[in-house]
Amino acid sequence: MTPTHFTILLGGTITVTDRLRKAVADTRVIAADSGMRHAEPLGLTPELWVGDFDSSDRDLLARWPDVPQRPFPASKGVTDGEIAVSESIERGATRLTLVGALSGERSDHALFHLLYAVSLAESSIDVTLTSGEEEAYPLLAGERTLDLPAGSLFSVAGFTALSGLEIRNARYPLTDFALAFGSSRTISNVAEGPLHLRLESGKAIVLARPYDLTGA
Repeated sequence: MTPTHFTILLGGTITVTDRLRKAVADTRVIAADSGMRHAEPLGLTPELWVGDFDSSDRDLLARWPDVPQRPFPASKGVTDGEIAVSESIERGATRLTLVGALSGERSDHALFHLLYAVSLAESSIDVTLTSGEEEAYPLLAGERTLDLPAGSLFSVAGFTALSGLEIRNARYPLTDFALAFGSSRTISNVAEGPLHLRLESGKAIVLARPYDLTGA
């Protein structure tokens, strides 16, 4: 088990894939409220279960009697997911996989998770968000490589204007590109294998669909 790599189980929907199973294997796990329902399908046993438990039914609570719970009032000022992430960082997390972060009934939660991931990356936390079918990665100034299958779709969404954006090993490469805030110029690209990115300044999120080869 990797002591500093934590999986956070959130309440959004997931699709259990081989890639998702591999991403969470040998990690420490904290569940946020109804995110606990993902533990069994993924073969995980959390070391802690946090939240106000307003979305965890009796059956779910009964199936995990031995997992330590840390309840919080419903009127708290942060989400159950943020509480779970804070607990993981207190326990030494330097890398996070946020499962169930990208889809579900609440689009505000999904948007918060994307913004929060960028904030965590600014604090040198390595963050991946995933639903099993879709993944997201913060992109800040510097370089990074994403291990994507050839043919998978991806988009770069700027949370600010971006300067010096470079995309390599993709169908539509870019070099020293300035992306205006709100521009759709970088939507629906296609990876040709591991994706190489570089950014001089700005904040963005890379959204990728490793199983979606419709653009190939």
